[in-house]
Amino acid sequence: MPDITFRYLSARDMEAIALTDDEIIRAVEDALIAQARGETTIEPRMHLVPRKGSTRGHFNVLRGVVWPLGLAGVKVVGDFFDNYQHDLPSEMAMLYLADPETGKPVAMIDATAITSMRTGAVTAIGGKYLARKSSKILGHVGARGTAYWNVRLLSRLFDFDEIRVHSRRKESRDHFAAKLEKDLGKKVTTTDNWQDCVEGADIIVEASRLEAPAPMLKNAWIKKGALVMPYGTMSAVEENIPDIVDKWLMDDFGQAHAGSFGALRRQIDSGRLNKDNLHGEIGQVAAGMRPGRERDDETILFWHRGLSLSDIALGAAALEKAKRLGIGQELFYASFEPGGNY
Repeated sequence: MPDITFRYLSARDMEAIALTDDEIIRAVEDALIAQARGETTIEPRMHLVPRKGSTRGHFNVLRGVVWPLGLAGVKVVGDFFDNYQHDLPSEMAMLYLADPETGKPVAMIDATAITSMRTGAVTAIGGKYLARKSSKILGHVGARGTAYWNVRLLSRLFDFDEIRVHSRRKESRDHFAAKLEKDLGKKVTTTDNWQDCVEGADIIVEASRLEAPAPMLKNAWIKKGALVMPYGTMSAVEENIPDIVDKWLMDDFGQAHAGSFGALRRQIDSGRLNKDNLHGEIGQVAAGMRPGRERDDETILFWHRGLSLSDIALGAAALEKAKRLGIGQELFYASFEPGGNY
């Protein structure tokens, strides 16, 4: 048997591959549609908290298979609250891809950028199907790595008149806004409080970095007909937010009870949000199996926890492009003799 090798893609390789906005959205949407059609295998995420009881950082382990791509994947991503103090991103990740039929390694990929891109893509796809087409105001809370791709990819799909951003630290929100203005060529307004950021917005994204659950996003600020997409690690919405929405959706309901973290953890644990009142999963909407927005006055809540399927899809897109462009390293794994006693 020939030597078994796998491709390694570093952060620099991922920069050189330069997946485009359209490539990112298309890859993630295709994986969501495959999920809706039953062409994937996905397990609930697992958490590892290095210091028991700490809310300052943890690891997520995500696992799945996208059968149309012929790939299984496991991603390990750290999420550490204080990393900015060490000049590090809050989230750093590695993605392992393998043949789901044999377990043979295919690739190891730096997935820090992939984590941000795929999160932004699911946010944008949520906007595509669940927001009013005429949406003009985006209110975004949070300036961490995933935040950039939320705004960038939503801006790809919507012609916003106003983009507002808020973050707890002034230097963080100012840097975030400056980068967005440079890359998008649009004015971005910073706010020093939540209300000025989200009140009256057509699309609200909550990607905050709270140390403990707190009802920072008030129902009174959410206008009728808005799309609200909270996905912070700690809940920032009011307990009774289900009372003001007409529909709620997830990326995968199987992730609803996975772990102790999540933007809608209290609503799930209390039973206010459950499988019976779930409108559907975003992949079902993208596949045409469930309706998305049906009226302009519908207020819609979309919670996405992040799926291994999206990581695998972007890993596959990056791997294909890398091979075409000759990017990355081919590393030796093993060589097995025919007929060996394995």
